[in-house]
Amino acid sequence: MLAILALIVGYSYISVANSPIEPLGRTAFVKLYNPDFYPGHPHSQLLAKYAEERGSNCALVCHFGGSSNYRSYQEGNVYIIELAFIDTQGTGAAGPTNYLDSVKIALFGVPDGRYKFKSDGIVFNTYDGAMNHVYTLAQEHGQQGPLPMVWHGNARSGNPVFIQGCGFPLYFYILQKTYGMIPTYVYMIYGMIFPYFNNPFAAYELSHATELQTLYQEGDLNEY
Repeated sequence: MLAILALIVGYSYISVANSPIEPLGRTAFVKLYNPDFYPGHPHSQLLAKYAEERGSNCALVCHFGGSSNYRSYQEGNVYIIELAFIDTQGTGAAGPTNYLDSVKIALFGVPDGRYKFKSDGIVFNTYDGAMNHVYTLAQEHGQQGPLPMVWHGNARSGNPVFIQGCGFPLYFYILQKTYGMIPTYVYMIYGMIFPYFNNPFAAYELSHATELQTLYQEGDLNEY
């Protein structure tokens, strides 16, 4: 079993090495302020820090599509590219989670044509169109080497330890399309563990999760 596990991890590492995307994992557990990703926001600064530590000029953050235009923007020395998915069979960013559907996607992947994508106010009907936009922005802002990728991760309600939050399906989908299912599972697990060791706000977010979720739902986290 250990040998099989080593082969799986080794295969996944080789698959991801020298690739166009460097999967990191989850950024946040809950919202600290709303809106979330904009210049100066703690989670935005944290993502920029992750990118700078890896010598990257850009970073990609995955969202669940809502009313935002998901504008890409400059955070210090790092250009943050926002990309959201729109589930044509889903309930939207604020809707309830269909866990059976989530399990089916995790086992069999996302059916082609189910997702649309949004970035910089543009809705893309295809994955290739959306990713061409992402890579073009990265190239225009001097990106060299793999593009660090995270999913937003904030859970608007429920236990954020178990609920993986905003953007997780898109993160999973990009991994699946880029590397296949086995590396996707490995880096999905890695990404779930990532914030516990890299997010300096993790303890605060988890210990105040219910309070912060309530404040968000009541509009008390809004900043303009």
